[in-house]
Amino acid sequence: MKKINIIKKSQDFEKIIKNNKSFRSKYFYIYKRNHEENIYHFGLSVGKKIGNAVRRNKVKRQLREIISKNDYQKNFDCIIIVRREINDADFQSIQEDLNNALKKLLLIKEK
Repeated sequence: MKKINIIKKSQDFEKIIKNNKSFRSKYFYIYKRNHEENIYHFGLSVGKKIGNAVRRNKVKRQLREIISKNDYQKNFDCIIIVRREINDADFQSIQEDLNNALKKLLLIKEK
């Protein structure tokens, strides 16, 4: 994931979460907002209930890897909040769940 495609400011997280509906999958809550810019942004949130700092950073690295492998539509912002159930999952099941959720939200380009 490129730096230009990352949401970091808490105000941006709040705007997207307050004004949009959520999508729930097995391991994630996903909030999506459409906008007019010709670019997409992702924000990741991994809470302290997931584990210690090492575990949280591992989950974030895995999510960034999954996100960087896909080709996306433009004109959206997306916040991915990790649920506690991710602690029992392996990388393959996390990847399948996130990709299925992003396809249902029509964020991944069709090949």
